[in-house]
Amino acid sequence: MLKSKQNKNYHSVKGSGSRNYTILLLYILIALSIIAYALQNNIIIGVIAFVLIIVTLAMEFKASVKEEGIRKSIYDIGIALVAVFVFWLLLSIILDTSSPIDVVASCSMLPSLQRGDIVALHGISNISSFLSLNNVPVINVSPSMMNKTVANMDSEFLAFYAYNPNNASEISDIIGNGNFPVALYNTKCLSTFASVGSENEFYRCRINGNQGYNLIKYNYSIGNVNNAGIVERIVETRSITIGNHTIFENYSNPIIVYRTIANDTFSGDIIHRLYASIKSGNNYYFLTKGDNNPGLDIEFGNYPVVSKDVVGYVVGTLPMIGYLKLIISGQLSAVTGCNSTIIR
Repeated sequence: MLKSKQNKNYHSVKGSGSRNYTILLLYILIALSIIAYALQNNIIIGVIAFVLIIVTLAMEFKASVKEEGIRKSIYDIGIALVAVFVFWLLLSIILDTSSPIDVVASCSMLPSLQRGDIVALHGISNISSFLSLNNVPVINVSPSMMNKTVANMDSEFLAFYAYNPNNASEISDIIGNGNFPVALYNTKCLSTFASVGSENEFYRCRINGNQGYNLIKYNYSIGNVNNAGIVERIVETRSITIGNHTIFENYSNPIIVYRTIANDTFSGDIIHRLYASIKSGNNYYFLTKGDNNPGLDIEFGNYPVVSKDVVGYVVGTLPMIGYLKLIISGQLSAVTGCNSTIIR
C-alpha cells in the first residue's frame, strides 16, 4: 500500500510539473505575440494574442480547481479582485482622480506617447492655478460670445487642406511633391459628404473669405511628415488667433486626458496636449491637439473641452504594457497614422 501511494504522488508531481511547463510556455507565447502585435499593428496577431490569453487563463483556473477545489479557486479570484479594487482606490486618492491610469490607444501623440503606453494621471483640483503654473495661454471671452460659439459649433469645425487645381474635390493634408493650393474647409461638411459616398462634392465645403465671425481663426503652414520612411510635405495648423491673441503650439504644455461628449466626432477618452484655454465667466474650456495631428481637436469635430470633463494630466508613462489591455478589450483594428510622424 505504501509503495502504491508513493507511485501515485510521483505521477501527481510529474503531471503538475508538465502542466507548469505548458503554462510557462503559453506566457512566453503571449509576451512574444504582444510584442509582435505592437511592432506590426496586425489584427491577426492581436487575435492570436487574445486567444492565447483566454487559453492560459482557462488552464490556470482548471489547474487551480484540480489542486485546491472550486470554492478555494473562486475565493482566490475574489481576493485578487478586491486587491485590484483597493489598489485602484488608493491610487485614486493619492493622484486625486477617479481614473488614475489610462492606456494610449492611438498614434496621435507620436513621438511623445506611443500606442500601448500606460499613463499615470493626476487630477486638477484648481484649474486657474494649474494653467498658471504650466504657462498655458488663457484667453478671456464673454459668456455671450462663448454661448453663441457653442450654439453654432458646426461652423467652427474648420481645417486646412491642399486641393488639386484640376479636380477641386481631390483634397489631402499631405501635399507630396506637388505644388497644390491650400484652402480652408468645413470638416463637418466633409464628413457629411463622405458618409453618403459623395466625395466628388468636397469642393462645396470650401470656406471663402476670412473665416467670418468665428471665435477661433486658424493659420496654416507647410511642414514635413515622415510617411513610412518617405518625407513628404503636409498642411498643418501653425497657430490660432482668438481676438487679439495669437497662440502657437507649445510642446512643453501638459498632456491631459478628457472624456468626450455625445456630439463629438471622436469618442472615448482622448489623450492630447493642452493647446490653450478659454475662460468665459467662471467656466474654463480647453483647446487640445495631438502632437502628431495636423490640427486641433476642435477642427475635426470635437467641442471645446469643459474643465469638468478633464480626467487629469499625465505625470508618468510606462511603455508597451498597455497593449495587454488593448488586446483584452478588443481594440485590435489597425490604427491609422502609426506609420506617419510629423517632423518637428
